[in-house]
Amino acid sequence: MILSVSDILPSVEHLLTRLILHHKIKKMKKQTKVVEYNLEASVFNWEIGPGKTVEAWGFNKQLPGPVLQANVGDAVVIRVTNSLTQPTTVHWHGLCLPASMDGTDAAQKPIAPGETFEYRFEVHQAGTFWYHSHTNETFQMERGLYGALVVHEDTDPVTDRDRIFMIDDMKLDANNEFTAPGWYVPRVIETHDGRQGNTLLINGKENPTINVHAGQMERWRFINSSSARYFLLHMEGREFKIIGTDGGLLESPRPVTEVLITPGERMDVVVGPFNEGETFLIESLPYNRTTFLRPKRESFATVKVGERKKSIAFLPETLRKIEPIARQDEPVTRKIKLSVGPSFKNGMDFKINDHVHVNDKPVKVGELQVWEIDNVSLMDHPFHLHGFFFQVLDENGKEPEYRAWKDTYNIKPRTKVKIAWIPDNRPGTWMYHCHILEHHAAGMMANFDVIDGSKPYTEKPAQHVHHHHM
Repeated sequence: MILSVSDILPSVEHLLTRLILHHKIKKMKKQTKVVEYNLEASVFNWEIGPGKTVEAWGFNKQLPGPVLQANVGDAVVIRVTNSLTQPTTVHWHGLCLPASMDGTDAAQKPIAPGETFEYRFEVHQAGTFWYHSHTNETFQMERGLYGALVVHEDTDPVTDRDRIFMIDDMKLDANNEFTAPGWYVPRVIETHDGRQGNTLLINGKENPTINVHAGQMERWRFINSSSARYFLLHMEGREFKIIGTDGGLLESPRPVTEVLITPGERMDVVVGPFNEGETFLIESLPYNRTTFLRPKRESFATVKVGERKKSIAFLPETLRKIEPIARQDEPVTRKIKLSVGPSFKNGMDFKINDHVHVNDKPVKVGELQVWEIDNVSLMDHPFHLHGFFFQVLDENGKEPEYRAWKDTYNIKPRTKVKIAWIPDNRPGTWMYHCHILEHHAAGMMANFDVIDGSKPYTEKPAQHVHHHHM
């Protein structure tokens, strides 16, 4: 039987169609890989050092909680079971996800004891992120309800090792129990300073030893998960390179010998190569943020350099391009004033635009936001925006030294900082606040809505009831 071209063509077309369809499905599957995790929040004993045990609140009976990992484009499903005696929620700090998954009391009903809630979102940005309780934070986070979440990308720089360091402290008494200020004056001091502990932790351990190989370069991802501590990273004068912060990689590595990491912030650095036999401290230099507690130089860990090993690390001069989203002289669309004032009821209030626990005006999808944050108080405040990254345009009229995507930025006393960001199509209720947990609890926070303009907007009261304390 002799087949004509017209007989063969449909078969070829059918085969090509099937191949294209197969390729599309394969590509689609690759793009939407599902990564699943189960987290259980519970109370357990945790050894922070030899013979030193605390009653921790944490995830999966470890402190910090397990490191959650995904690749850009993955769908992430995290089931959180609450085995605590209090309701809780989980905030995914730095992730651009749907408003309903943000983990605040404005986004969801808190997870009651004995209940499970499923968080589901896709990850589209590589970087160092973290997750933590966003209910009764001054109590729950202090006891350990936090962990790291890392999103990887094929274009990440190659290093010999990749480590996470979660910085924290605990305020403990002689019996290793969490202290509570007993009367009015200590309560006011703790509200003012934020709760800064006397027990210093890296990854849930006191003064751990970190072993590295001589001749190698490592990526160290620092996350400041403390309630209020300002961590001025220093390695006894050794140079390291900053390669990333909250929203992922910088444009190029920045060699430094110290860098400030405020509560909520992340800083990715590349260290090494070191020489065999070296020993040095990871420490925090004194930083004066105007507290009753005097700042001092403190040691968090000891690094020991062992035998030399071959390195495969390669750190390019250009890491990526970050396009500016606004000019420095762009007109301001919103003014936010941070202030501190006396309060008969609480000793002191921490305020946004002269009020506590504010409902701010909505913003519209796609419209450039240029916010001027004016800290008129005499102390520092780490400003955190939920769900979106911003670029800093200027600080007291001066452009920043380098461009970066941020979600947490320190606002110094008597300082105006101008930031720019664009709300993409994720309508819902979002939040910004000071990431010193006690300042947040005392009022320095605001909810605001992202709207798409498809339906009439009903104005909310100027203030809302804050369910911070249980």
